[in-house]
Amino acid sequence: MTQQQTYDAIVVGSGATGGWVAKELTEAGLEVVVLEAGRTLDSRKDFTEHKRPFDMPFHGRRLGTQATQERQPIQKQCYQCDEYTNHLFIDDTEHPYTTPADRPFIWIRGRHVGGKSIMWARQSYRLSDYDFKAASRDGFGEDWPVSYEEMAPYYDRVEGFVGISGQAEGVPQLPDGNFLPPMNLTCGEWMLRDAIKKKFGRTMTIGRTAVLTQDHKGRPKCHYCGPCSRGCATGSYYSSPASSLPAAAQTGRLTLIDNAVVSHVEVDDDGKCKSVYYVDRISRHHREVFGKIVILCASTLESTRIMLNSRTEKYPNGLANSSEALGHYLMDHVTGGGASGTLPVLKGVPDTRGNRPNGIYVIRYRNIDSKHSDFIRGYGYQGSAQEVKWGHAMNIPGFGSDFKEAVKETRPWRISLGGFGECLPRWENFCELDKQRVDAWGIPVLHISAAYGDNERKMVADMAESAAEMLDATGAEDIETRNEMSAPGLAIHEVGTARMGNDPKTSVLNKWQQAHDISNLFVMDGAGYPSSACQNPTITFMALASRACDYLVEEHRADRI
Repeated sequence: MTQQQTYDAIVVGSGATGGWVAKELTEAGLEVVVLEAGRTLDSRKDFTEHKRPFDMPFHGRRLGTQATQERQPIQKQCYQCDEYTNHLFIDDTEHPYTTPADRPFIWIRGRHVGGKSIMWARQSYRLSDYDFKAASRDGFGEDWPVSYEEMAPYYDRVEGFVGISGQAEGVPQLPDGNFLPPMNLTCGEWMLRDAIKKKFGRTMTIGRTAVLTQDHKGRPKCHYCGPCSRGCATGSYYSSPASSLPAAAQTGRLTLIDNAVVSHVEVDDDGKCKSVYYVDRISRHHREVFGKIVILCASTLESTRIMLNSRTEKYPNGLANSSEALGHYLMDHVTGGGASGTLPVLKGVPDTRGNRPNGIYVIRYRNIDSKHSDFIRGYGYQGSAQEVKWGHAMNIPGFGSDFKEAVKETRPWRISLGGFGECLPRWENFCELDKQRVDAWGIPVLHISAAYGDNERKMVADMAESAAEMLDATGAEDIETRNEMSAPGLAIHEVGTARMGNDPKTSVLNKWQQAHDISNLFVMDGAGYPSSACQNPTITFMALASRACDYLVEEHRADRI
């Protein structure tokens, strides 16, 4: 009889953090198995970044066939899910979840090797102590159990491998990183930058993005084909299959098992993790993988789902849940506030940015030097100023060469800003197992109940008003404001539900992302966030995981886990 292999570490999930953790641990000498619920992608077939509408069966129509639309009622609400990319998003009928009718949550997911690191927006911003220690500033919630000083070396490490292009600005609430050369701003964006600095003292910068502007770590620089959400065959943006997973495989200590739909973690008589149980996605056969350490990187809600489903006599409320905080304090960035307009002064000025795969970022300015009267915390803006190529043509009469010339001569410049705001951590925003429903593999699904509060509502209103005043200062005309708060989940920045903290009575994980209750269980994705900040979270996920991996390796070598 063949002896069952026991790995040093089992990593659940192969996305941004799963791939990174695999790289860190294998390079440190550990034997690692990565379990991924979806298939391995083939860039030649699955990536469509170079396809044009005439290459597609439905000419790029929003989502493709009616049958596809019926199977993706949730996923199609994502701005990046269309005929080019719908195969990168889950089939909602196979992966159900439930919500209260009056508290919807839009859960956007991708199950394949690389996860959402294939489709992510690549914006990469560090957190500062305005975020890590926000509770000490305004009294709401809990401080993170880490500081920026502790995190800075790990941001350096991740950025050094991933490659982040951007511009240093010297603004304390958004620390600078180790940047590759920045992408160019357009004329309209320079106008906005100058105007809001002069009138309001606010800082606009080019987006800090995980897209290469020069060759880096064996990957070529971006060639500006444009639609990054469709995949990147050259690996010019960060995804785990293009960088961290190959680095892990190169060590010879990585085993990757795809189509492994994890249901729960098994524990031994002492209550420590001993294995991970999964269902083969294709055959539906049940499998078990053994390991000395279990690291959940399945994504915020999936990792929590696995822990909630790992109920035993010792852990009746789910794994590592003595605090009963597991599942609570769910957060997602609030959006829906912003403004757009035209820049007539630029009529006839060429837009030289090409298919720049990046936008601009207005750095948070609320509740930094002074307290806002209506809300705590803050928001940043993402947006752009660019020449419209043909979207305005529907309002121009005619056809043929005269029509073409009219389209060229009347191209307007559009400028827009949309806010991403911090969501406060609240106990009443939570997920739990649904006792009635299971997914296509017989695993209990989540019931998610979340809603934004008055603080977020007032923040979105301020986003709209402030965006309009900044566009007005830039010389924009026909300004239209947007003030309609998004549903939770649509920002696709969900965090929380297994938060870190120093007190085991009120948190699930310690400052090393290690479960308070179980020394050989770690959660290294967004589930550990104590508060959401307002910056895109992925680069912080990876920096936290890098720090946790250093601790894990040291503890493993000392046989203390």
